[in-house]
Amino acid sequence: MHNKEKMYFAAIMPSPRPSFPADMSDEERRIMKDHSEFWKALMEDGQGIIAGPVLDPKGAYGYGVVVAGSADEVRTLLENDPAQKINKIEIYQMLAMVPDGMK
Repeated sequence: MHNKEKMYFAAIMPSPRPSFPADMSDEERRIMKDHSEFWKALMEDGQGIIAGPVLDPKGAYGYGVVVAGSADEVRTLLENDPAQKINKIEIYQMLAMVPDGMK
């Protein structure tokens, strides 16, 4: 991380369709497996805090939290996420991470 101050970002991957992931194609399944490995590596590096699918009744989506020095750093990092082949990952800065943000 280039900036000494920690910043947290929500990374949201909208489903490509309401029935996803129940009806993933074989190719989508391979991509999502690679996506999972990508996020495991982020967590091992300390940049990924948490990640996984959210089973919203209106449509499942992926959610992760990334720590970085800037939004540009997160965008560059997530350009390599295989899930970008399925749908564009949205990035939003978080104001704080509790309890870390409470210090």
